[in-house]
Amino acid sequence: MLKRKVLDQLIAWKQKSQGREALLVEGARRVGKSTTVEEFARTQYESYILIDFARLPRDVRDLFENQRDDLDTFFMLLSAYYRTRLQPRKSLIVFDEVQRYPAARELVKYLVADGRYDYVETGSLISIKKNVANIVIPSEERKMEMGPLDFEEFCWAMGEELLAQTIRTSFERRAPLPDALHKRAMRLWREYMLVGGMPQAVVSYVGHRDFGEVDEIKRGILQLYSDDIGKFSNGDAGRVRGIFAQIPGQLSKHEKRFTLASVDKNARFRDYDSAFFWLEDARLVNICRNATDPSVGLAMYEDNASFKCYMADTGLLVSQAFADQATTPDDVYRDILFGKLSLNEGMLVENAVAQQFRANGRKLFFFSRRDREDASRTMEIDFLIVRGYDNAAMKPRISPVEVKSTKRYGTASLNKFRSLYGARLGREYVLHPRQLEVEGERVRLPLYMAHCL
Repeated sequence: MLKRKVLDQLIAWKQKSQGREALLVEGARRVGKSTTVEEFARTQYESYILIDFARLPRDVRDLFENQRDDLDTFFMLLSAYYRTRLQPRKSLIVFDEVQRYPAARELVKYLVADGRYDYVETGSLISIKKNVANIVIPSEERKMEMGPLDFEEFCWAMGEELLAQTIRTSFERRAPLPDALHKRAMRLWREYMLVGGMPQAVVSYVGHRDFGEVDEIKRGILQLYSDDIGKFSNGDAGRVRGIFAQIPGQLSKHEKRFTLASVDKNARFRDYDSAFFWLEDARLVNICRNATDPSVGLAMYEDNASFKCYMADTGLLVSQAFADQATTPDDVYRDILFGKLSLNEGMLVENAVAQQFRANGRKLFFFSRRDREDASRTMEIDFLIVRGYDNAAMKPRISPVEVKSTKRYGTASLNKFRSLYGARLGREYVLHPRQLEVEGERVRLPLYMAHCL
């Protein structure tokens, strides 16, 4: 059983909600929602029932259709069917893959009002209009997003809990790790980029350390996603698949902004808007939008037509990059692991950093400006985040973040950005393969500290 941070969030929800609301855990297929929620149910309640709507028995469907107005009978028959005694305020009912049966989600309003038990729903592609068009979404439902493992969770899975804690302590103290630990952490970071955070792939790697086996698992997940696109994308399957296939090529460019011409030379954004929405809403990609004015409240200044499109999991990106081959060559994994650039490692590093930020609940923004008349105003910053600034009583400030995959690099854009917007900024960060260094307001962090931001 992998240790997941969302388990602590589930426990906090239980303690705070006290049965006054249901919880919907959303996420892409195969990120571990069902496993984690069942672990939560097993360890935090006296009893639980898990109803899998992907394999809904006819008898249970009849309960939802015929007994919804008589909850006493509903619970009695449900308890008998699953051979589980339900204890008022001490039992949990889990609606797994609830998007397969939207009527159950609509019933949540009345179940929560009844107050006898707690309710957690899990689902993929939940908010796609096709799945909710004919139901009233309950206001008594709170949402929680779950994604692939972040780097810290990967360290836990690899038996490196102490190293993970040491990394956090080093970040908080702004003190570099000893060289031996730095090298070990960088090796883990590279392994993480290749394996990714999909639980099935991580479990396989922890057990066998076989990249070939991991690649086969990741390709199976990619095929599952492709099948889902065909089933659920409401006539947009061609456009969605075209975008998904182009992500590695787009990220391998120096400027990683997504160019629709790569999908179709005659493409117009309004024709593809719903396809990007579908991919983002299904949690298959992480969209990073250009914030035209670097001020706190970045969402107010986002340019929806200028964006970067990252894969939600970097391990899947590696396999997707070689989708034209039956398997990803072993020497690709080996060369990346040992720092030999057989492909554009920059796209993997930036994608992995985006994955850490999303795991922390951050919406993704970057900054880009082109000025042909004044080169001092031309710049591109990989990410903009909002953090409390210790030199301003922890008031929120914009922190620019640059991501570097090599040990030698320039910081011209950061310098220009500070010159133009210094009054709005807090600390600025460079994520790179080297040790932690502090130089005034600029903090250079090793890549394996990205999840700390």
